[in-house]
Formats: sequence, C-alpha cells, structure tokens
Amino acid sequence: MGLAKSVEIYSLDSIQGGMSQFYTPQTSNETMLVEIPGNSVDDLFVHHFQTDQLLVVRGSFVLVVLQNRSYQYIPLRDRCPQVVKIPPGIPHAAINPFPDNCVLVNAVLRHGPSHPKDYQPLPRPFPYDLELAEQELCQMSQNPLK
Repeated sequence: MGLAKSVEIYSLDSIQGGMSQFYTPQTSNETMLVEIPGNSVDDLFVHHFQTDQLLVVRGSFVLVVLQNRSYQYIPLRDRCPQVVKIPPGIPHAAINPFPDNCVLVNAVLRHGPSHPKDYQPLPRPFPYDLELAEQELCQMSQNPLK
C-alpha cells in the first residue's frame, strides 16, 4: 500500500504587467465558483475521484482537514493568494466565522466519475475547535506576509 496523500499549500507565481498582477492559472478539468456563507460551519465531506484546488478571491475562511486523526485548520484569504490542493479521500470542511460571504475558485481535477457518496456529510469524529480556527484566521489577517 502506498503512502497516504496529504494536502498541499502553495503560493501562486505571478508577473507584473503594467498596473496589474497576473497569477498562474491552475490546470483543471472543471472550474467552479464557490460561495461560503458568513457565520457558517460546514460538515466534513470527501471526494473519491476528485482533487480540489482552492483559491480565495474574496473574503476569508478556514479550511478544516481531517488527517491522522486530527484536524488541521488552514486559514485562507484573498489578500494572500495561495492554492490548497486536496487530493481524493481526505475529509474536509469550511468554517467562515465572519459575517461576510467568502468566494473561492475550485479548479477541479477529475480522476474518474463522481462517487455516490461525494458531498454527503460525514459525522465528525470529535468537535471542531472553533476558537482555534478563528485565531488562525485572525493571526493570518494581522500578518500580511503569511
């Protein structure tokens, strides 16, 4: 059996063109625009034959990833262009502790047809640490280089 895949986080390459900054597009089979409502806490779900590549274009949220029997809280915001790549089989969810909606682009890589259990809520093995998730996001907002 191979090693389990994990979530990757990386900054986008960009070039300056006059007054505009041009960022590297993500290769994908399908591109979705996703809106995460303000003051929301999502259930975990998993994709079986799909890799998500998430990039926040307006607002901020915390991506929750369940790996190795623990949650990882990944703060993402529009002022720090980063892509989070979530391979198949990794449970994940979104937390938006702020009143404003968050908008992101998901450049989806398909590895096969959709599975009937894709997007179905999974039971949380233990509660989220909402305070820690919000702290991570607030700390990122205070540090423009993060």
